[in-house]
Amino acid sequence: MKILKKGNYYGVRKSEVDNAGVFFSEYGYNLPKTDWHYHENPYFMYVLDGNLKDINNQRTTLCPQGSFLFHNWQETHMNTKESINARGFHIELDRSWFLKKRLDMELWEGSKLLEDPRLHQTLAKIYYEFKCDDKYSKVSLDFLTLQLCDQVWGKNPVCTVVEPHWIKKLKQIIYDDVENLNLTSLSNILGVHPVHLSRSFPRYLNTTLGDYIRMHKIKKAIPLLGNVNLSLTEIAYICGFSDHSHFTRTFKSYLGETPNNYRKKFKEYV
Repeated sequence: MKILKKGNYYGVRKSEVDNAGVFFSEYGYNLPKTDWHYHENPYFMYVLDGNLKDINNQRTTLCPQGSFLFHNWQETHMNTKESINARGFHIELDRSWFLKKRLDMELWEGSKLLEDPRLHQTLAKIYYEFKCDDKYSKVSLDFLTLQLCDQVWGKNPVCTVVEPHWIKKLKQIIYDDVENLNLTSLSNILGVHPVHLSRSFPRYLNTTLGDYIRMHKIKKAIPLLGNVNLSLTEIAYICGFSDHSHFTRTFKSYLGETPNNYRKKFKEYV
């Protein structure tokens, strides 16, 4: 079994930043498949471009562009590349970092696909600071990494709310961009009473349905902004916005800047 040391991944390293126990790196994936392996540290992986499969002893996860995963240390897995080109961004957490930040590493278990679109907003800010790498970036990365970890696990990552079966189906409906969503149609599709649905949604997803849909659209837009062959109008339509201006307003409301400014800041690197 191959063990990958800190900062090492299968592929070609394009850039890296070592920030006091957190190692950020971007890789181009060039192998059709990797060996079975595990990493000496827990890490996040974000698929910037292409399609991958992540395979472990329990499941196979399809990871298209925009997918965000967590792998704990010693989590045995392998990857296959399902597209001609593929590129990923990694956030690796040294075990000394957990001690320094007084976090209990034993609470972090297994591997999982991270689907909450709010995480992608924090991730977008982390990726910008990684690319910017100016005198303020390291302190920003430190704050944002802690924020990301708190969003994923909270103060007590063991105590999680068990989602009902229909939540997964609802997420898939939103992912498929079904038009003209309303409470009655969702109630019929999911087989859940509209009153129960309206009361339950904020409990399990911590926001309103409209807010979740808008955040999901922004989540889809983030990796597409790295594709210089797509105009902002094209990205707006791909992500389900009615027009360019609606896309710009929504993106700015969640990330604090326009998609054009976000793209300009690191376009030369991607």
